[in-house]
Amino acid sequence: MHSDLFAAEHMAQPATAAGMTVQNAKSIKYTVQGECYARQGSMIAFRGDLQFEKQGQGVGKFLKRAVTGEGLALMAVRGQGEVWFAHEAANCFIVDLAPGDGLTVNGRNILCFDPTLSYEISVVKGAGMTGGGLFNSVFTGHGKLGIICEGNPIVIPVSQHAPVYVDTDAVVGWSDRLHTSLHRSQSLGSMLRGGSGEAVQLMLSGEGFVIVRPSEAKPEKTAN
Repeated sequence: MHSDLFAAEHMAQPATAAGMTVQNAKSIKYTVQGECYARQGSMIAFRGDLQFEKQGQGVGKFLKRAVTGEGLALMAVRGQGEVWFAHEAANCFIVDLAPGDGLTVNGRNILCFDPTLSYEISVVKGAGMTGGGLFNSVFTGHGKLGIICEGNPIVIPVSQHAPVYVDTDAVVGWSDRLHTSLHRSQSLGSMLRGGSGEAVQLMLSGEGFVIVRPSEAKPEKTAN
C-alpha cells in the first residue's frame, strides 16, 4: 500500500527516552515510565500497559473552578507505555522549566505535564472576580509542560519601561514574576454609549514575557 499518508513525518517512531516529545504540530507524545498528568479527555491513542484515572480537585481548587469555569480538570496516566495527547487540533508546544522558573498558564491552554512539576490555581492579582480567564494555574519546579494554543502564539517581551496590555480572553500565560492589574481603556461615557467592546485589559508589568493567541476564548464545557 502506497500513499503520502505513510511519509516519515506522519509515522510514530519508537521512544528513545521517557517523557514528552512533540509528535507533530498538533499533538504531544508522552513515554510514560511511572506517571504523568494531562487534561481530561486529551488522550487520542496509547500503547502499552497504562491506566487512566480522573484526578479530584482539592476543596479550594474545586470551588475556584466551579466559580470561574477556568480550572484544570486533570487525569493521571500511570504505568509503562506511550500515550498521545491532543485537543481540538490546537498547536502544541513544550516548555522546559528549570528550578526557580515559574509560568502562569490559563487552564484552557494546558495539555500535559511531568509529575515533577507542581501547580496551584491562583487568582490573578489585581483582577478581582471580573473578566475572563482570571483564575490561572501557576507551574513551578523542574520538568516539562505541554501547552496548546489556538492558532500561532505571539510571545511579547515585558519590561519595566514597557508594560503590555492583553485581552483577558486571548492570554495564554506569562512568566510568574510579572505584576498584574486591570486596565480600563475606555471612559465610563464611552462604555455607556456602546464603546469598542475592549473596555478592560490585563496589564502586565515588570521583567518577563506574556503569551497571547490570535483569537479570543470560546466557551468551554467544564468536565464532569
